[in-house]
Amino acid sequence: MSSPEMNFHTRKWVKPEDLNPNQTLFGGRLLQWIDEEAALYAVIQLENTHIVTKFISEINFISAPRQGDIIEIGILATEFGRTSVTLRCEVRNKMTRQPILSIEKLIFVNLDENGKPKPHGKTSVTYVKDKFDGK
Repeated sequence: MSSPEMNFHTRKWVKPEDLNPNQTLFGGRLLQWIDEEAALYAVIQLENTHIVTKFISEINFISAPRQGDIIEIGILATEFGRTSVTLRCEVRNKMTRQPILSIEKLIFVNLDENGKPKPHGKTSVTYVKDKFDGK
């Protein structure tokens, strides 16, 4: 499921307070984690803290993590629009690599100080380490 360029940075430990009545990870909690991680990724890519979630495509729940599982969230930028960035997300079990969830498109919009869409001028993924090399 995962592509070679997908980077899995964020890890979460499934704790008792994250469970639903079936004793598996509550989907809403996982979506909260994903939205936060994807927003942080968009902020770093667009170099602007003023962004909003515009669209999240179909969410494919593949398997249900249980208490004690460690999951990891992978995010990848797939497209840069004039004022937006489109991301893809995959979640997997850190230890077994079993896929947990995939979302093909999460779209974030870059905003100005008045909350209006603003062109960001980005055309490709940048990496934090590249921004600091040689400085």
